[in-house]
Parts: sequence; C-alpha cells; structure tokens
Amino acid sequence: MPYKLDRTAFKMHHTKDAVNNFSYWKSHSLAERLRAANYLNSVAYNYPENDPPKLDRTYFKMRARK
Repeated sequence: MPYKLDRTAFKMHHTKDAVNNFSYWKSHSLAERLRAANYLNSVAYNYPENDPPKLDRTYFKMRARK
C-alpha cells in the first residue's frame, strides 16, 4: 500500500497528540514503519521510492586516527 503525502496540510499539535501518534506507529510492524520512513525520505529528497541515490565514495576519504 503506497503512502500519500499531503504537502498542503499542516497543523500544530499538543503533547498529548504526540503520545497518540507514538502509539499509532508502535502498533505497526517495524517493516511498515521503515517503509513509511523510506517513502517520506524519498518525497523529501525527491528521489524514486525504491531507487535511493548512491553515496559518492570518491568524495569521502578514509584515514587512520592518530
């Protein structure tokens, strides 16, 4: 089931709403929570959901700590 993000919706929440949100996500399996997080990342960073960008390993260097 693909998730749909409504970019026009925003509302302030109280602390008690955060507790309700936490219990909602805790009622889902870990796999479902990770799928939702993957979808939200793909929307936020504008990449296809099942094809995340690769890390440019030429930019990063490894070296020993002194």
